[in-house]
Amino acid sequence: MQLEAKNIGFRYHQNPWLFRNFSLTLNSGEILGLKGQSGCGKTTLARILAGYEKTLEGRIELGGAPLPKVGYRAVQLVFQHPEKSVNPRWHMRDILQEGWQPDDELLARFGIQQDWLSRWPNELSGGELQRFCVVRALSPETKFLIADEMTAMLDAITQAQIWQAILELAKERDLGILVVSHEKELVKRVCDRVIELDSVHLERNSFIS
Repeated sequence: MQLEAKNIGFRYHQNPWLFRNFSLTLNSGEILGLKGQSGCGKTTLARILAGYEKTLEGRIELGGAPLPKVGYRAVQLVFQHPEKSVNPRWHMRDILQEGWQPDDELLARFGIQQDWLSRWPNELSGGELQRFCVVRALSPETKFLIADEMTAMLDAITQAQIWQAILELAKERDLGILVVSHEKELVKRVCDRVIELDSVHLERNSFIS
């Protein structure tokens, strides 16, 4: 299966285009790195690929068809700040099971302790909370994961633990991953190939596969 951006273009209101005539292909089982300076459109591109933002030109396809507008999202996006991605009025068990019900084995792989399930989001550290956000996105129905600076705010040990678990799962499930990150060492270590984005590059017609 492939996740494809075909000749997409986007800008906010009447501002200059962030990108235009831009295409890329992410294959199942592939880990693709996305690097670039702040403001070049990496997060916007991630949101478009996951269906959170609508492209103004071109189209996004999953397996040769438009992204589904209803039901579970086969393309999941995990953001940098987990506290902004959860309902502060829900217990962690409810947050985790919002889309599906992970088993105890998967929770253990990501270091989630059973007593955390009854806590509120503000009772967990950023690293603990991000573990929940990652597992929540990893339903068996997930075909592609977009990690937008997913572990940038975490300490090195937590970062390594989360990525080790994700990479193992990706191999088992043939999961495609887009790694959006400023961290050169992380991208070099985990990615099969890397796209360098900057404002000048995105203003040109471009195709990446």
